[in-house]
Amino acid sequence: MMIELSERTISRINALFPVEQRKEVEDLLKIECGDNIPFCDNSDQYGMERIRFAVLKLSAGKMDKLVQAIELAQIDWRDLFMAAGFGMDVDAHNKWVP
Repeated sequence: MMIELSERTISRINALFPVEQRKEVEDLLKIECGDNIPFCDNSDQYGMERIRFAVLKLSAGKMDKLVQAIELAQIDWRDLFMAAGFGMDVDAHNKWVP
């Protein structure tokens, strides 16, 4: 089952990506960055925000970087958090607004 995107996630997608890429970004996050991430199979759209925000932050609005960040999340989201600057503060993702 796919984990939907929260409104806050959609807001960050809209801030980072041009209109013509937003649907693809949303689909990638739902399909590739959801319940298939280790230990996230019982998460909901809000529980996935920290991982998805980290992926979006590392993407810097570029599709190739988004894919790389998703691949990192699929391997070990702890490394993703550190790379995005979310590793030392569990609320850091809430403070990040692109």
